[in-house]
Amino acid sequence: MITLALSKGRIFDEALPLLMAAGIEVTQDPERGRKLIVGTNRADLRLVLVRASDVPTYVQYGGADLGIVGKDTLLEHGGQGLYQPLDLKIARCRMSVAARADFDYRRAVTQGSRIRVATKYTRIARDHFADKGVHVDLIKLYGSMELAPLTGLADAIVDLVSSGNTLAANHLVEVETIMPISARLIVNQASLKLQREPLRALIDAFSAAVK
Repeated sequence: MITLALSKGRIFDEALPLLMAAGIEVTQDPERGRKLIVGTNRADLRLVLVRASDVPTYVQYGGADLGIVGKDTLLEHGGQGLYQPLDLKIARCRMSVAARADFDYRRAVTQGSRIRVATKYTRIARDHFADKGVHVDLIKLYGSMELAPLTGLADAIVDLVSSGNTLAANHLVEVETIMPISARLIVNQASLKLQREPLRALIDAFSAAVK
């Protein structure tokens, strides 16, 4: 049995056409039930539905043979011991720095000011600002990032941006793009050795579907 881990929401919705193109049909709608293990039209393949942040952990430790997860989650997790054969080119967005329109971010950065940055992506933010030589105090938040600059908790935020509408609605502006983000296929390396042929066939099917 091959187990594929992925999360509900945008990644699941955008992965469905890829799965179908690869010859995989999900037999149940996870939004209409509480099942966390969902069957497919293939007797040798099942899906496990977990939190997005847990997908790399399930694959790394063998709870799943492969998974679909955003690059942002992979970078925060570290991706140790994971084979990453494909950019699936779904769930596209970007990791960006945003601030209030009246905050002179460029000046603060060039003058060497120490700025406060709120984010749940502390590893990505730390690496980004370290590479730029910018001094920051990172504040870990788990949601509603846009509130941090509005309440004075932080000068800026690092977060995922898609359309930018949420930023605009909260009077924030995107001041710097850190990197583009999309969903990746990840594979447990031990599984790839033990189930080489069926997993390689799946990877090839996903590759053809992406193209």
